[in-house]
Amino acid sequence: MKTLDALLAVSILSLSSLALAEGGGDRVYGRMIQNNQQAMAQYAAANGKAVAEIVHYEYGMKLDVKKVVSITPANKGCGVGPSRMTYEDSNGKLNTVEYRLLGDNCPNGG
Repeated sequence: MKTLDALLAVSILSLSSLALAEGGGDRVYGRMIQNNQQAMAQYAAANGKAVAEIVHYEYGMKLDVKKVVSITPANKGCGVGPSRMTYEDSNGKLNTVEYRLLGDNCPNGG
């Protein structure tokens, strides 16, 4: 009986730590996106450009990418999270597109 109780306790603690890890990912994404936004504002100021407006990607959207300035990295887990790409178009205007990206640590490639 004690073995069963111990097994149950370990299972509950494992599940709760997974829930905490999931919630921690949201903070990591938020910090990553905020850091990227600040870096792109500094890039715009240093290059005499307007700060890019953030547009949410929609399937089939046409992008005029001449130069990629920044891409936020994929998460280290196996979940979907936000990512941003900032680029200059053929007119030299800065653009930022936000999209969802699968993490790069999925078994069997996702």
